[in-house]
Amino acid sequence: MKIFLLGFMGAGKSYWGKQLADHWQLPYYDLDEVIVEAEEMAISDIFATKGEDYFREKESSLLRELSRQDNFLISCGGGTPCFQDNMDFMNEHGITIWINPSLEAMVERLQRKKHKRPLIQDLDDEDLLDFVEKKMAERRPFYEQSMHIISSDNISLDTFTKNIENA
Repeated sequence: MKIFLLGFMGAGKSYWGKQLADHWQLPYYDLDEVIVEAEEMAISDIFATKGEDYFREKESSLLRELSRQDNFLISCGGGTPCFQDNMDFMNEHGITIWINPSLEAMVERLQRKKHKRPLIQDLDDEDLLDFVEKKMAERRPFYEQSMHIISSDNISLDTFTKNIENA
């Protein structure tokens, strides 16, 4: 099984990625963590010193490299599907799942962990909501190309297994 988990910051990709990889006994990769390890610097530092274009090229390259395996589950960064034809690549090479909780749920999760996310750490709550709404509008056309869309704030392991195993 080759699975790509997609969604915005705070959607639950890392959390569910670990749960699902364990459940299906798949090697698990958080693409952002793989990039940090490969570059030996935080994503915010990569953006600051090498730029977003460099980051997106590295992200795409590592995505393709990891995808050569027979089985895996990759939690992608929020922007991964939107660059370098990554969405088409993922749909051709595996199962894409968009975790799409409500805007309110994502904003609430992000408010609790703003300090860990360089793109939003300096935003107040109102600006955070505006940021999420704007970015989601930009990314939605890519996310909507996913094979499976899970739009709920109350998902469980069962939600995924019913979606994937009955596909």
